[in-house]
Amino acid sequence: MDIGIGLPTTHDDVDRATVLEWARRAEAAQFSSLGTIDRLVYHNWEPLVALAGAAAVTERINVMTSILLAPLRCNAALFAKETATLDRLSNGRLVLGLAVGGRADDYAASGIDIARRGSIFDEQLRVIHDVWTGQSAIGPAAAREGGPELVIGGTSGAAIRRVVEHRAGWMAGGGGVEAFRTVATRVLEAWSAAGHPDRPRLRSLAYYSLGDDARAAADAYLQHYYGFLGPVAERIASTALVGVDAVRAAVDAFTAAGCDELVLFPCSPSLDQVDLLAGALG
Repeated sequence: MDIGIGLPTTHDDVDRATVLEWARRAEAAQFSSLGTIDRLVYHNWEPLVALAGAAAVTERINVMTSILLAPLRCNAALFAKETATLDRLSNGRLVLGLAVGGRADDYAASGIDIARRGSIFDEQLRVIHDVWTGQSAIGPAAAREGGPELVIGGTSGAAIRRVVEHRAGWMAGGGGVEAFRTVATRVLEAWSAAGHPDRPRLRSLAYYSLGDDARAAADAYLQHYYGFLGPVAERIASTALVGVDAVRAAVDAFTAAGCDELVLFPCSPSLDQVDLLAGALG
């Protein structure tokens, strides 16, 4: 199983030097991907812009949206152009993970009817395919033939349908290995029922915290980020992988569950979190 690492761009006190050095260290440590999480009504960095910066200071590591809330970018043609540009800038290293999200305030701030997010997303996927495969006058051409690797996030029947229809990968949120296993089984069954001879690439994200005050850092960050969920935020914080043993156990569990790539997101923007995670995995 590949191990990716999240950029600390959901921490509102993170600065340019930290983000760029984080990307360099992650590549040097042989992580498979640099991931980003997406929200609008929050003090996080915009994911595509952040990944453009990371792509400019790295050469090998994938740059991944894990996950980007696609319907908030409702100009599908412009969105396709942006992602093709990022794929060119990264020399074909973009992995584009997309989902619809469910926060009403994000949609209200965008002036988009949240009830239409599924239909918007389906149209976006159609337009993106046409642009990436050269069936449109819009460019540039993506670095990879057919466009960046596409990944769909979500647990609904509609999300699984999109994985199958678009021959995409699938990514789980931070619900833990059992939640991953349950939905991954449904994805694989739907994939097989559609007659696809291969297998989709399966991914998940998780949160980690290492070093001094690891538990406090995880609680503070995750309860703030997921504060809109009320008491559920505490439950999410309790699932963070705190300490080396927890990280190693999670890697073993996700590997056994058939996960192809686990992207671990930091609960602190301190640069030592890159080195500590690399050491825990080494």
